[in-house]
Amino acid sequence: MYHRIFALLRKDILLELRQQHTFYGILLYIASTIFVLYLSMPDSPESNTWNSLFWVIQLFVCVNTVAKSFLQENKGRMLYFYSIASPVEFIIAKLIFNVILMLMMSLVSLVLFFIFLDNPVSDSLRFVGIVLLGGTSISLVFTLMSAIAAKAQQNAALIAILGFPVILPQLLLLMRLSKSAFSEVFRDGAVFQLAGLTGLMDLLVIVLAVILFPYLWKD
Repeated sequence: MYHRIFALLRKDILLELRQQHTFYGILLYIASTIFVLYLSMPDSPESNTWNSLFWVIQLFVCVNTVAKSFLQENKGRMLYFYSIASPVEFIIAKLIFNVILMLMMSLVSLVLFFIFLDNPVSDSLRFVGIVLLGGTSISLVFTLMSAIAAKAQQNAALIAILGFPVILPQLLLLMRLSKSAFSEVFRDGAVFQLAGLTGLMDLLVIVLAVILFPYLWKD
């Protein structure tokens, strides 16, 4: 099982390396969006605005990054994967790949935010950890939504329609959690509770993906 998951993950990584125009296109999207924010704000935004802008941009970056994970797979290729791997192995490999890709994009976004919009974060190490946790959470949700949308005549608009109601509570939770890295005073217990709740939601999404994807796979 682990060998097949690794082989599927390696396949996605090799495809991404061969189709570098899509990867660089996402990087250009991130850089141009943050640069437009920089030009539109004469002064550095205050911490709450900075935090909100960062997570909203992370949301749209994830939609552009993860949306193509299933939509690029044609019917013939999916039939081939059906013959060599189980649906659980396939969805786990997709989840891992999209998490890795989103973590890279999250770190790039964070670096560009620090460069163009200053750094109002008082605890940078904690904020980086929250960004990694948040990137993982958002990518897991939209990977599952992409799998569902791919079965609906490859309609990419469904990803946003299905994903945003699901991701909004998680996004608000991440915004609240990330405030602990700014000057706002938080009790340590509250921070651990919010982080634990985010982790439980991630685990729930993984379980749902493992349970629901085999039914999509058979369709």
